[in-house]
Amino acid sequence: MDTGIQYLKGVGEKRAQLLEKELGIRTVGDLLHLYPFRYIDRSTIVPIANVQPDLAQVQVKATVTKVRLYAKNGAELPPEKLKFNMVSRLSAMVSDNTGEMEMVFFKGVKWMYQRLVPGHTFIFFGKPAVFGTRLNMVHPEVDAPDSGTTGVLTGVYTSTERLKNSGFTGKVMLKLMATALDGVLPTLEETLPDYVLKEKGLVPLSYALRQIHFPQDQSALGKASYRLKFEELFLLQLSLLKQKYIRSRSIQGLKMPLVGEPFNRCYEALPYQLTNAQKRVIREIREDMKSGHQMNRLLQGDVGSGKTMVAVLTALIAVGNGYQACIMAPTEVLAQQHFANVSKYLAPTGVRVELLTGTTGIKDRRRIHEGLRDGSVGVLIGTHALIEDTVQFRALGLAVIDEQHRFGVDQRARLWSKGFGGIHPHVLVMTATPIPRTLAMTLYGDLDVSVIDEMPPGRKPVQTLCVGENKRHAMHNFIREEIAKGRQAFIVYPLIFESEKLDYKNLELGYEEIVKAFPLPDYKVAIVHGQQTPAEKAFNMDAFVAGRANILVSTTVIEVGVDVPNASVMVIESAERFGLSQLHQLRGRVGRGAERSYCILMRGYKISKESQKRLDLLCETENGFVLAEEDMKLRGPGDLEGTQQSGLPISLNIASLAKDGLILNDARSYAQLILDKDPGLTAPANAPLTAELRRDKYLVKDYSQIS
Repeated sequence: MDTGIQYLKGVGEKRAQLLEKELGIRTVGDLLHLYPFRYIDRSTIVPIANVQPDLAQVQVKATVTKVRLYAKNGAELPPEKLKFNMVSRLSAMVSDNTGEMEMVFFKGVKWMYQRLVPGHTFIFFGKPAVFGTRLNMVHPEVDAPDSGTTGVLTGVYTSTERLKNSGFTGKVMLKLMATALDGVLPTLEETLPDYVLKEKGLVPLSYALRQIHFPQDQSALGKASYRLKFEELFLLQLSLLKQKYIRSRSIQGLKMPLVGEPFNRCYEALPYQLTNAQKRVIREIREDMKSGHQMNRLLQGDVGSGKTMVAVLTALIAVGNGYQACIMAPTEVLAQQHFANVSKYLAPTGVRVELLTGTTGIKDRRRIHEGLRDGSVGVLIGTHALIEDTVQFRALGLAVIDEQHRFGVDQRARLWSKGFGGIHPHVLVMTATPIPRTLAMTLYGDLDVSVIDEMPPGRKPVQTLCVGENKRHAMHNFIREEIAKGRQAFIVYPLIFESEKLDYKNLELGYEEIVKAFPLPDYKVAIVHGQQTPAEKAFNMDAFVAGRANILVSTTVIEVGVDVPNASVMVIESAERFGLSQLHQLRGRVGRGAERSYCILMRGYKISKESQKRLDLLCETENGFVLAEEDMKLRGPGDLEGTQQSGLPISLNIASLAKDGLILNDARSYAQLILDKDPGLTAPANAPLTAELRRDKYLVKDYSQIS
């Protein structure tokens, strides 16, 4: 399996370089782990009379009746004056006892002309089409009737344009796979212990590899596929859970046995009851902070579910035990908003809270740094400014990281190193992006996950509507009515500059249109996008937050965390361009006050069925977790945050987080069972597992460590 791919018969150095560059295949094992993404069923011969041009691919058994050669100008070339450099096309008429059709070849003409002798019968396989009135196939696969191609499921492999142009056809790939299997299988070692195969009813690895590439029937393919998917997910979960086990026992944490007076004062002064979900999560956090082991917890909660309140109470547990806490937000706007909210909650406690961002003045900086060093600042809120070397805490005991996917690993590692007495602080990572359970178990499999799955009482659902261009005038009227009631509106665009390929409404044109529809002095429109300077952005955003502007025209920079309780309308232009999770995040910007709120999805004239399905789903439910699961099914796990997320810790060859949730759950439970009995995997029976976990593939980036 570890032999270099260039040594496989039929590859050589040039082809090996191409395979590595295009598909990342370096070894024979890499090749055998390139699994077919679909299978062609070649068990059926279709009579020519039943061939339809809209069929994907068909197989016909027919006899060659006539072969013609044509020049570039379309003239037929007589065989007696034949020169193949003059030929541009070969046409072979074939028939069975139900009808006739044409087979057309533009490449390999000489070889096909010598092969397709009239009177001989072949099996032709390809995509049917109609040219003029005649049924044809262009470049079908041609096999002898006794070649054994019929009655089998044939794998189709991922390819690229360069591979196809270099002669890597489907047939070539199948030939290489067959050669690789013949060389590897006789000496292949099993990767799972015997007891695992027996207990989980799995077929041996050699059988699975043979049948995944060359299945004898659907049943054999099913068994092979299940074995390989289970193994991939099982070893991944085993790796994650083993890391978690080692970390929970080896990394010392600051012991915080008290709830403390600041917590009690804040809790008693709350103007509302915490939800049961919030109480449950605080209990889970409390257990971690008492344990003496370092807390590494992911807090998932939908937009508006009350994560900030949980973060505040967690920070007060740290303060009540004599430590300091910090809350790091990805943007200045969000940091300022956290500061305003947290200051309000901490007022009854007497705990000093400060804000540190890139725009904090020198005088304030000095004062804050001094307060951090002497311990008088209990809670620090800020952006990346928190990780500067000049920021030194007397006793940092807790780091809360909001929207953690927006921070780089190096930035977070520097925060990690600011712990008290060389001991890492407890870490609470928060995200408002609902992550499907299967993805959370993989991305954060070695973190403890808490979920706030309940909304605070009194929060009204946001009414979501999907409308077309013909309703634009009505939409403008509706915004005017809301503004007349004293409310505000967001209008979000997917693009900043005009793109030649995309005819979506862009921000600049949209802004002009809105200013025309909502003129001064009756209306004030602010604009925010990524091309502005921080000062411009802050000025416009502040105008909207303070109520000086009625409408904020924006790109998705307002997606995370901006809290304007007075905003009751969210209009999303070209809504079909956004993922479900992103649309849900944007919708969460409204519905934060006591008034009824609305989200209007403006769709383009032509949108795909899949896009319409996404928009319909958003109109039907406000449950972010339901939407995230559906989004992953529609778009795959790599694109959940609206921008391509390369954050999957490993690349899965055959299993799918979107489709194989049941196998993943089973694999994780089984991995936990094994580690409960043998935490170090030192038992002789588990030697194959230890060997597999040493492979690069399962050396998963530790997502729980912020380093």
